[in-house]
Amino acid sequence: MAGGAGRAKKLGTLLSGLLECGAFCGIIFGWASLVYVLKNLGYFQQWCESSANINPNGTLYPDCSGQDEQFSLVFTIGSFMNNFMTLPMGYVFDRFGTAVARLIAISLYTGGTLLVAFSTPDLAVLLFPAMSMLSVGGILLILTNMQVGNLFGKYRSIIITLYNGAFDSSSAIFLIIKVLHEHGLSLRAMFLFMAACSAWHLLRTIFLMPRMHIPYPLPPAYNYG
Repeated sequence: MAGGAGRAKKLGTLLSGLLECGAFCGIIFGWASLVYVLKNLGYFQQWCESSANINPNGTLYPDCSGQDEQFSLVFTIGSFMNNFMTLPMGYVFDRFGTAVARLIAISLYTGGTLLVAFSTPDLAVLLFPAMSMLSVGGILLILTNMQVGNLFGKYRSIIITLYNGAFDSSSAIFLIIKVLHEHGLSLRAMFLFMAACSAWHLLRTIFLMPRMHIPYPLPPAYNYG
């Protein structure tokens, strides 16, 4: 591979990976913003109960602590899976390579977004598997992206740090969804769009990622993708 083309491919891999991590991998940590949308749509509304509590105006208001507990449980399970599945997903990545790991991650991510897209207040229970799938799919995507730092030699640690920062920044995606929902976009349309983005993940897997692993230190004239 010519030097210029090789540098362009490395840069494309780096930037597309940052976009992938920043837009998809850690979105569950923006859960509070999505809860606002889900509450407006009436998810887990049946857990609200009539209450004897009276506000300063003298009117009764419902006790929705049960609804809040359900939303909290969805996040707790999803965030637990994010950490608990790191070890087995790391084994899958080491044992079967990048392509297999990313295909599993893409399948989980697509399934999670579709579950949210087709959930309704009557099927709010779908949020439990959906958030867990998004969480595990996201952590597996970032695991496969960490190795991109191997392409940049002495800048390896900086690249890995950038990917970690992008992972944390992806929590803003649910905030964007909240704002777009307030401007009239439906939850279903936005999550169907996110599901459609899996085609981009797949193309990146084929053209910009290795089938197995990126070695370190990098061999001379190493080619990948």
